[in-house]
Amino acid sequence: MQSSTFSRWATGNGPEALAQLARRRFSSTPAAARFDKLGVIGLGLMGHGIAQTAAAAAAKDGVHSSIVAYETDPSFLDRGKDRIRTSVDKLVAKEKLTSEQAEALLGKITFTTDRGALSDADFIVEAIIENLDLKKQLYSDLGMECKPETIFASNTSSLSITQMALASGRPGKFVGVHFFNPVQLMKLVEIIRTEHTDPDAFDKTVEWAEKIGKVGVRCRDTPGFIVNRLLVPNLVQAILLVERGDATIKDVDLSMQLGAGHPMGPLHLADYVGLDTCLFIMEGWVKDFPEERAFVVPDILREKVNRNELGRKTGKGFYNWDGDKRGEPVDL
Repeated sequence: MQSSTFSRWATGNGPEALAQLARRRFSSTPAAARFDKLGVIGLGLMGHGIAQTAAAAAAKDGVHSSIVAYETDPSFLDRGKDRIRTSVDKLVAKEKLTSEQAEALLGKITFTTDRGALSDADFIVEAIIENLDLKKQLYSDLGMECKPETIFASNTSSLSITQMALASGRPGKFVGVHFFNPVQLMKLVEIIRTEHTDPDAFDKTVEWAEKIGKVGVRCRDTPGFIVNRLLVPNLVQAILLVERGDATIKDVDLSMQLGAGHPMGPLHLADYVGLDTCLFIMEGWVKDFPEERAFVVPDILREKVNRNELGRKTGKGFYNWDGDKRGEPVDL
C-alpha cells in the first residue's frame, strides 16, 4: 500500500472498510452464495428437525437470515413448535446450548399457516406425508406461487423426485434432500438429482447441506436412492428367511449383529422403522418397477400389517414391544 493511500485510509473510514472486508472474507456463508430465506413445509417428525437444524446454523453461522416454518393446520403448527422448543430445552439442560443461544435459534424461525409467506423463499424443503398425489399438487401450487428463482426440495424417502419436479413446472430447480431421523443427530443427507436438475441448483443444495452441518451424498433419482435401496430389500430378505422357515427371528438378527457387525438385526430394525412403512415402500416399488427381481412383498409382511402388528409403534411385530423396549420374538 503506497504511503499516500495509507494516509487517506488511516484518517478516513479505512478501518471500518477493512473490518467489513474481513467479515466478508471469513464469513462461513457469503450472502451471494447462501439461501437467505428458507422455507420448511411440514413440521412433523422430520420437518421440525430440519427447521431446528437450519435455525441452529442460521443463529451460529448466518446460513439463513430467516426460516419460515409452514403447516396447513394451526394444531399441527403448534405441535411442531412444541417439538422444537422441547428439543432445544433439552440441549440447554445438557449445557450444549446457552439460554441466549437457544433464544437466538428460536428467533430465526417464523411459524405460520399462511403459505403466501413462502412466496419469496430462496429454498423450500417439503416434509409432508408420503403421498405422491398430495406432493404433486403441492408443488404444482408452489410453482405458481413462488418466485422463479426458488429451488424446491423434497424430503421423500422413496417417492419419485422426477414426478414431483415435473408437477412443479420448474424441474430444473428441483432436488431431493433425504434426511434421516432424528435429523438433529443424524449426519447423512442424500441429495438427489433428476435428468432435469440444473447443475447450479444441485451444487447449491450440496453446499447448503454442508453449511447446516450435514454430510451430503449425491445420487440420481433411483428407487430408494442409496440407503433405502440397499436397506429395504435386505429387510425383506430377512423376512423371507423367516417366512420360509429357514431360520428363526432371533437367529437371523443375531447373525447380522455378530457376523456383519450391525448394531441391530434386520427384523429388529424392521419393527423399529414400522412394518407398515416397509410394506408401503416395497409395494410402491413393486408396482412401479415390476421387472426388478429384488422388489418383492413377503406374504407375512402384508398379513402382519393387516393385523395391525406394525412393530414398535403398536407393541407387536416380529418382536413384542413395551414402548421403545424390545421384548422376545413372537411366535409365527
